[in-house]
Amino acid sequence: MIDLETADLSKLQATMDTDKGRMVIRFHPKQAPNHVRNFLKLAQEGFYDGLAFHRIIRSFMIQGGCPNTRKGASGVPGTGGPGWKVGAEFNELPHQRGVLSMARSRDPNSAGSQFFIVHAEHVPSLDGQYTVFGQVVEGLDVLDGIASVEVDFGAGGERSVPRKRVEIRSVTVSEIPAEAAS
Repeated sequence: MIDLETADLSKLQATMDTDKGRMVIRFHPKQAPNHVRNFLKLAQEGFYDGLAFHRIIRSFMIQGGCPNTRKGASGVPGTGGPGWKVGAEFNELPHQRGVLSMARSRDPNSAGSQFFIVHAEHVPSLDGQYTVFGQVVEGLDVLDGIASVEVDFGAGGERSVPRKRVEIRSVTVSEIPAEAAS
């Protein structure tokens, strides 16, 4: 396990293995150090393993990280978290395709474990309103595959609930290989 308190977070990456394929994520610790450390901590503890993407909107984003999506969980998907909050770290990074950003409630300081990955080319309305803390650097085809699953209407009237479960099998943290570092 990597010591996240002493590690250079800019030299770490996460590999998200889903039942649709694998995405590799790099982070922006200068812009959002607390969000990066929180995500990596949860990943190393296995928090994300076995969760599902519970909100999928093609040409917008895919959302996951809610513990209520674990098989056998009884809570409402989209309402769970890790038991703590992370304060907003809004920054200048735009919400462009492949960006990893933190989901939250109306309270800007309510982020916990839920995240979203932007599928659209750019969503300016999210800029400065949600914390960008990472970027998919490999596996945009996997993002496209997840974003294309069939969805139904949810309780809020939004067409975003996947008909078939899209699972996050695991999220593993590693150092960026020397040959891949840029």
